[in-house]
Amino acid sequence: MQYDMITYAVAEDIATVTLNRPDVMNALNTQMRAEITDAVERGGREARVVVLTGTGRSFCSGQDLGDGGNAANLDLERTLRDEYVPMLRAIYDCPVPTISAVNGGAAGAGANLALSADVVIAAESAFFLQAFTRIGLIPDAGGTWLLPRQMGLAKAMGAALFAEKITAAQADAWGMIWEAVADDVFGAHVAARARHLAQGPTAAYARVKQALRASYDNDLEAQLGVESKLQGECGKTRDFKEGVVAFHEKRPAVYEGR
Repeated sequence: MQYDMITYAVAEDIATVTLNRPDVMNALNTQMRAEITDAVERGGREARVVVLTGTGRSFCSGQDLGDGGNAANLDLERTLRDEYVPMLRAIYDCPVPTISAVNGGAAGAGANLALSADVVIAAESAFFLQAFTRIGLIPDAGGTWLLPRQMGLAKAMGAALFAEKITAAQADAWGMIWEAVADDVFGAHVAARARHLAQGPTAAYARVKQALRASYDNDLEAQLGVESKLQGECGKTRDFKEGVVAFHEKRPAVYEGR
């Protein structure tokens, strides 16, 4: 696919997907959603970590209400089902770790796009805004599933009902994101985090994601079974063998991702 609304680059086993409509604060339209879906799936094949970020002063301002003409004529159910769901599933199901590098404001569907990654790192000047009730809607793009799990029901309810900005520092304190980072070191910090994951045991990372997500639906007994199965799979990887040898040799492990 040709990318016109995003940019895509791979270096050091890191695929960087950059939303690139700074004139509209990287608002999501039909074409951009298709490009993000394709790029994330491609990154899962071509790299060992995928970073999603934005160009300019915003990460993503959410749905482009001018997409397709009159906003009142939008078929929101179809748009969510046919365009948002594939994009979010591509991120959620990505076989390698995903990082949202939230460089600026993330509002509406843009906030929940950011929160769908495995790890969310935000610049201190960034913010998250569940803006939906400001225009008579409910949180979508996975927001009603993500928010209670990441920040608890009480905070999620307030965020959805009041539609107030949540600063990066608040998001960090509430457990919405992994960390908030000073603006002047944000780029270097994200790059270092991405390199760490790109050089790690990729097969184990995939099973970490699988195991933690399975825990929402399992009781202790079932989850212990999941752990046993996935740990057995990890124990057969070359990376596990390398990790053990490196431990005994007192040196850093050199993981291949297999």
